[in-house]
Amino acid sequence: MSDALDFLTLEELCSACALERDWLVVRVREGLIAAEGGSDARIADTAWRFTTTTVARVRRMREIERTYDAAPELAALVADMLEEMDALRARLRRVT
Repeated sequence: MSDALDFLTLEELCSACALERDWLVVRVREGLIAAEGGSDARIADTAWRFTTTTVARVRRMREIERTYDAAPELAALVADMLEEMDALRARLRRVT
C-alpha cells in the first residue's frame, strides 16, 4: 500500500508542473490523466490524488500540446508511447 507522501493533491500537482487548475481538471475528467479517487464528475476534484509518476506524464503532455499545438488526446497518446518506450528501455537494460 502506498504511503500518503507518495501522492499529490490537485493543487500540488498544478504547482509542481506550473499548470492552471482548469487545464488539469479537464484532462482528468476526459480520462487522459489518472487520478486516485476517480474522475467521475460527481466526485469532487479536491478528493483526487496523483502519484508522483504522474508529474512526468503531465509535463510531457503539456509540452507536447504547447510545442506541436496538439489536441489533448494526441498528447496523451504520445505520452503513453513515450512511457512504454521508457519501460521497454529499462527492461532491456535489466536483461543486458
